[in-house]
Amino acid sequence: MLRALAVDDENPSLEELLYLLRADPRVSSAEGASDATEALRRINRALESGPGGPEAIDVVFLDIHMPGLDGLDMARLLTGFARPPLVVFVTAHEGFAVQAFDLKAVDYVLKPVRRERLAEAVRRAAELLDTAPPIPVHEPDPDHIPVELGGVTRFVAVDDITHVEAQGDYARLHTDRASHLVRIPLSTLEERWRARGFVRIHRRHLVALRHVAELRLDAGTVSVLVGEVELQVSRRHARELRDLLMRRTTG
Repeated sequence: MLRALAVDDENPSLEELLYLLRADPRVSSAEGASDATEALRRINRALESGPGGPEAIDVVFLDIHMPGLDGLDMARLLTGFARPPLVVFVTAHEGFAVQAFDLKAVDYVLKPVRRERLAEAVRRAAELLDTAPPIPVHEPDPDHIPVELGGVTRFVAVDDITHVEAQGDYARLHTDRASHLVRIPLSTLEERWRARGFVRIHRRHLVALRHVAELRLDAGTVSVLVGEVELQVSRRHARELRDLLMRRTTG
């Protein structure tokens, strides 16, 4: 059964496409997105949840002409993902078929969408998923986190990370030598690394207790020195942080 995401900036077209997809017995779920940015955010969440996760997406039914990031640009971005969903283009324009198939599209469906034609695209996607080799499941390495830079994956030691900064749905990992952006929310890293001594000090920051050099109090404000970086501590987190630091020095 396919889990589908339909992307179209025109609401009537999106609603019609979702209606047809949900009526197909091979589609277990079909959700919609009104632009490529929203769609990429959902796909990122789906990949983080894993192949069998609740937000998993098998195939994207993608319009081409959209404001901002268009469908072809989005498909190019997806080719850089480790486990991208399949792509079916659904468009009113005939002239992009060659580019679409160069991007390994499963099918190219013209608007107005006919039920029979869309069913053929669904059949092709379902067959490809059925014949695809299973994705190997690897236990994550708890001591390292993968980061991508220019198409190269590096593995950063968790113990080298001094603090983490929230940047929307992403997080920026800071070490003494560099910083790296990862597609993981700060709340997820907080839960994952709590046992490794990472503590929330602000809605935007986690710090590694082992890297805290100073706790500073100044006119009622609290901050910590991590390496050469001073970070503000919110009032709600100040007491817990002070207790943890005192426990570390006396324990």
